[in-house]
Amino acid sequence: MNKKSLTKIAVVGGATLALSAGAGIASADPVTDEMVNSTCTYDQANAALHAENPMAAEYFDASPPNQQFMREFLGAPKDKRITMINQVRGNQGIEYVIPVFQQMVRSCHKY
Repeated sequence: MNKKSLTKIAVVGGATLALSAGAGIASADPVTDEMVNSTCTYDQANAALHAENPMAAEYFDASPPNQQFMREFLGAPKDKRITMINQVRGNQGIEYVIPVFQQMVRSCHKY
């Protein structure tokens, strides 16, 4: 479910949820560290996305599976987040979505 829906969104222009990481995530990876260590809630992340990237928010709003993924991801402990990242790391178009997700986790604490 997650991989298919994330791939679709990445291909059409990017949403927020496709994540990138290699197997056995290294703690020195700044991209994954930001995602895994985010203290933001779903509501904060969603507000940041809507305020800072309305186009990505439009795609996100149209995808209940991606909304569910983000709720689960942000509500999960760090070890579960790593597992979730590894599950979607090979999605097509991931390189377009990573910057959107990074922007969201960097700014969500303001919302």
